[in-house]
Amino acid sequence: MPDDTPNEASLTGKIPFRVPRYNPLNAAFWIAGSVLVILAALAILTIAVPELADPTHLVSVAEDPAVAGAFLLTFAAAFAAVGFLALFGTPLAYVMNRVQFRGKSLIESLVDIPLVLPHTVAGLMIYLLFMSRGIIGAPCAGAGLFFEDAFPGIVAAMVFVSMPYYVDGVREGFAKVPVSLENVARTLGATPVKTFLWVTLPLVRRHMISSAVIAWGRAVGEFAAVVMIAYFPMVVSTLIYQRFSTGGLAESRSVAFLMILVCFILFFIVRWLTHRMEAGHDQA
Repeated sequence: MPDDTPNEASLTGKIPFRVPRYNPLNAAFWIAGSVLVILAALAILTIAVPELADPTHLVSVAEDPAVAGAFLLTFAAAFAAVGFLALFGTPLAYVMNRVQFRGKSLIESLVDIPLVLPHTVAGLMIYLLFMSRGIIGAPCAGAGLFFEDAFPGIVAAMVFVSMPYYVDGVREGFAKVPVSLENVARTLGATPVKTFLWVTLPLVRRHMISSAVIAWGRAVGEFAAVVMIAYFPMVVSTLIYQRFSTGGLAESRSVAFLMILVCFILFFIVRWLTHRMEAGHDQA
């Protein structure tokens, strides 16, 4: 006779955790992958250990107004760049996925070219475009908007170098949304705008968030493209270079460790929240 005794899965609706059996392939992959993890951990430890050994100096650097200002400026510019990408990159990602047109390969190449360009080349392109005599910089300067050694120049450089990370990621999200769902919404009377806002966009929310995080991290870490259009005001990467040139390894290492610490905490929180969202979505 069948056993009708309720088990854990039937009572809780969840599959109980089971220790997986030993898999030699997984073990080999863990060993191979640990090389990269160990490399990243050692790189962080080479900066963290000497800094944590002298907390007094680390606190004095953290309390430096120039350091705090550079952090605020860097994060604010990166958030502004991601906001710009979300506003203009999301429609571009949708069109590139849903619409077939002549010259599509050319558009894709233009979007992805920052991935392969040396950072100095990207910085030169941004400078020539947004300087006071540039194609975009000249009319903007006439209207009172300047990019050289200014916050808008920092944002412009960050947008350019992080563009493919956001657009390509969101485009992949749109590719996973069945077109049939949009067609059903249209047959029920929804306009194209309502279909996009209420059907398609919620389904790519996780891709938008993950792509925005990656693009934000890319923007925060940019140096060459930023420094060529706006050495001042200093972002964190520029400040580290300046401290290394004038104060040596000790000064630059402290700022670098603070940057690592802040970014690690932010990325950990974002990853944790993303996993929670995915778990909630799977349960729903």
